[in-house]
Amino acid sequence: MERILVIGGGIAGTAAALGLRKAGFDVVVHEAHPETAEDIGAFLTLASNGMRALAQLGASDAVTSIGFPLRSLRLLDDRGSEVAHAPMGEADDARLRYRCLRRGELNAALQAEAVRRGIDIVHGARLVSFENGPHQVSARFADGSVATGDLLVGADGVRSTLRRSIAPGAEPVHAGQRVFYGYTRSAPVTEETGHITMVRGSKASFGYAVSPDRETYWFARVASEAGSAEDRADLDPVRRRERLVALLRADATPAADIVAASTDGIMATNATEIPPGTPWHSGRTLIIGDAAHAASPATGQGASMALEDAVILAKSLRDAPDPASAFALYETCRRPRVEHNITVSGQISRGTRTPPRTGSAPSPQRPGDDTLIAQLDWDTDLRTVSGEDGPGASAAARSAPRP
Repeated sequence: MERILVIGGGIAGTAAALGLRKAGFDVVVHEAHPETAEDIGAFLTLASNGMRALAQLGASDAVTSIGFPLRSLRLLDDRGSEVAHAPMGEADDARLRYRCLRRGELNAALQAEAVRRGIDIVHGARLVSFENGPHQVSARFADGSVATGDLLVGADGVRSTLRRSIAPGAEPVHAGQRVFYGYTRSAPVTEETGHITMVRGSKASFGYAVSPDRETYWFARVASEAGSAEDRADLDPVRRRERLVALLRADATPAADIVAASTDGIMATNATEIPPGTPWHSGRTLIIGDAAHAASPATGQGASMALEDAVILAKSLRDAPDPASAFALYETCRRPRVEHNITVSGQISRGTRTPPRTGSAPSPQRPGDDTLIAQLDWDTDLRTVSGEDGPGASAAARSAPRP
C-alpha cells in the first residue's frame, strides 16, 4: 500500500485523505494549526456538486448533521423588490441540496470523520520544505520533524508553501473586491429558513440566509483595490461596520439593517485568485484546492471544487498505472473546469460579467452535468470518462503513457 502525505487539514486536504483512504492508500494528514478548525469564523455554501462529491466519499451524514439546507434562491434589486425566486441545484434530493454552514464546523466534521476512519491527523505540523526523490518524497516541518512517503499532496491553501516551490512566482492576485462576513440574531428579517437571498445593490453585492434557529448569516462584496485606505480603515471593527452600513444605505434593501444589527466579529478579506496556468505538480508532489486554483468567492464554488478535487484525485491514483499518469489524468479532468471557475468568478468580482438573472452563481458545468457525475461516480474508472482526447486535455495528459 502506497503511503501518501497530505499537507493541510482544511476542507481540501481532509476530504482528499478520506478519498485516498477509500481508494486503499495509507494516508497521513499534517496540519499547521494546533486545533481542529483553521477558520471558525466565515461561513460558506456547499453547492449540489460539492454535496455529490461528499456522497461519493461516504461523508454526507457527517456534513448534513451541521448547518442547514438551502432549497431556493431569491433575488432582490436595489429597491428591495423580488425579481426572481428559483430552486437551487438539485433541491429534490436531500443529500444534494445546497447547504449553508460555518467553515470551521465543516473542517471539524471532516476531520472527525477522518479520525473515525483511522486516518492520522498531525496538528501543529507546519511545512517548511520538501524534497522529491526518485522513489519517495520527504517533508520537513518547523519543529524539525521529517515525514517520508511515496507521494505528497499539498492542500495548504492560497498561501501555499508547496506552490511556491512547484511554481515560483505564481502568487495569488487581487480579484477586485473586499468581502465581508457576519452573523446576527437580531436582524429585522421575518422570512423563513431554507433559502438564500441575493441583493444586487448599487454599491455592493449582498447575500443572506436565515438558519432554523433564526440566526442570519450574511456576506457583502464591495469593489476595492488591494491595500487601499478603505482596507486599512477596516482594521477597526466599529469603523468597518459603520462604513459598510453607510454604503448599503444607498439602497432600499434589508442589507444595511442586517449589518447594523451585527455587533460582533464582522470579518473582512480581499478576494484573491491564483492565475490560470499555474503548474500543479512536480515529481511526486501535487497541489489541490485553493493552493492550486483559488478563485474569488463570487461563484460560491471554492469548497465544492475542493471536494470534487478530493474524489478525482483519489480515483486518478486508483485507476492510473503510476503517479505520473495519475497526475496527468487528474489535471485533464480538473484544469478546464476549475480554471473556467477562476475566470467566471473573477469577471463577476471585477464587474465585467453579470450573474444570471436568477441570481444563481454560475459554475463551469451544471451540478447535474453528465460528465461531472461520471467523473465523480466512485464505481466508474476515471480513464473512461476523463475526456483526455478532447479540446480541454492538457499536453501532459495527452503525452502520458496509458495502461
